Amino acid sequence: MLESLFGVALDGLLLILFSAVGIFATVITYTRIAGLRSFSKMSSFDFAMTVAVGSLVATVAVAQVTLVEGMTALAVLYLLQVVIALLRRFSPFQRVVDNAPLLLMSEGTMLQDNMRRSRITEDDLRSTLRGADVGSMDSVRAVVLETTGDISVLRGREVDPWLLEGVRKGRGR
Repeated sequence: MLESLFGVALDGLLLILFSAVGIFATVITYTRIAGLRSFSKMSSFDFAMTVAVGSLVATVAVAQVTLVEGMTALAVLYLLQVVIALLRRFSPFQRVVDNAPLLLMSEGTMLQDNMRRSRITEDDLRSTLRGADVGSMDSVRAVVLETTGDISVLRGREVDPWLLEGVRKGRGR
């Protein structure tokens, strides 16, 4: 009856249900073991990890691969993420894995070369500044394109140099 209505056998639906619950429980378990960083956006690799896990969960949930294959692939991804997070503590490895943050604006001045290099338009920057509740370009000390693609806006009287450590500088207009 169900198969004639929807073109799907009951055992196929049960397999999808079992796979979806199993892979979801596996993600929760592995995340508890590996830590919350597993879904952070602290680096480009962390972002890639999040996308890969999501894709793998979907693949297993619709039974394109077996639950055991999915669990194994997830274990490898989580292990890689932990190992790379540990290796990122060493500067040479970090330079290979991560993009350096890039300064887009300094002391109220847009850094056109950096914006061009990162393909950030003035409209993109204007939108970000409005979203950060910036009312005047003079109040902006720095705008940084982070390694994750997020854009940070720093305001105030001055910026602690520590906050800009590792940020690639550039030339103004």
